[in-house]
Amino acid sequence: MTNPEVSRHILSVLVKDSDGIISRVAAMFSRRGFSLVSIVSGITEQPGINRLTIVADADENTIEQITKQLNKLVPVLKVVRLDQDTTVARGLMMVKVSADANNRPQVVDAANIFRARVVDVAPESVVIEATGTKGKLRALLDVLEPFGIRELISSGQIALSRGPKTMAPGNR
Repeated sequence: MTNPEVSRHILSVLVKDSDGIISRVAAMFSRRGFSLVSIVSGITEQPGINRLTIVADADENTIEQITKQLNKLVPVLKVVRLDQDTTVARGLMMVKVSADANNRPQVVDAANIFRARVVDVAPESVVIEATGTKGKLRALLDVLEPFGIRELISSGQIALSRGPKTMAPGNR
């Protein structure tokens, strides 16, 4: 993001549950040269409807083009650009940290400080699961780094707008 007009945008997209929709969305970004930061797909409260959370770096004109292009895809029911000030967005991270009997209590304490959970313990490592903002997850990694990060995986963000407003397919 070197261009000062470029900023991070979160799009929430309702789609019919159909094979290949992620591929089609990713191909649209690639074909048009749009900057796709992350894409996450998940089920919704309505059977047969999935929600994609797309994070993209773009200027105003480009994000409008992305929205228009997404609306042209057949299984897309609705596209909403989420306002960062009125949105709850979280990512998921799992990290395997070196931990033996001597330093395991400190690793567990570090996880607890960040409200992360230890989900697996082995003789020489622990696996920690954490959710939160990008900043919180980065801060947790900074604290765990001295112990030794063995493996790491992080999801893209998922997001919902605050308040009573919903994205039910009929609410355009």
